Amino acid sequence: MDAVLLAAAADVKPGESVLDLGAGVGAVGLCVAARVPGCTITGIELQPALAALAERNAVLNDGADRVRTVVHDLAHPLPPGMGPFDHVVTNPPYLPAAVADPSPDRSKALATVESSADLARWLTVATDALEPAGTLLVIHRSDRLEEIVGALVRLGWGDVTVKRLPPAARVLVRARRADGLRRHDAPPLILHRPDGGYTDEAEAILRHGQPLAF
Repeated sequence: MDAVLLAAAADVKPGESVLDLGAGVGAVGLCVAARVPGCTITGIELQPALAALAERNAVLNDGADRVRTVVHDLAHPLPPGMGPFDHVVTNPPYLPAAVADPSPDRSKALATVESSADLARWLTVATDALEPAGTLLVIHRSDRLEEIVGALVRLGWGDVTVKRLPPAARVLVRARRADGLRRHDAPPLILHRPDGGYTDEAEAILRHGQPLAF
């Protein structure tokens, strides 16, 4: 669900370039490519096995000409010549290493727990990869929202819009370049009805590929 919501919230136009940090098997990039004709997506993924699956998924979904995935560790600068991008989208590992109880499955642990690059590093790489007028979009745990906002302000990307996703403990954060904090709270996207089913708005996004408006 997080990947679909992140992709749906990316306000990408035809012809624009997108960087997906922590691409996994490529779900975010393929969702964006399916919704926006003519855009290009570059995924960065630490795990070679997941990157290989992302490349295969792009081929199987007729997206290989617009979606590619590169194996890279975000602890290091992006490869030369990569970027700048119009948009960066990212779903970083949610848990700090100091407080996590990681899965014994190493692949799952790397996907959910910070390792060689912590959250601050992810945001630094993301903002460095953007055009000056570009947009960063992050989905993360709501209990780390203030940490994210603080890091973005320090990086000079303080024009921040926050969209909560109740009842999920998740938040979408959109950032643009600005000195100092300019924080906006967008109307929340309510995901579930009282009976547990998806709301009509969530259903349209998750099942039918509609954009998620801020």
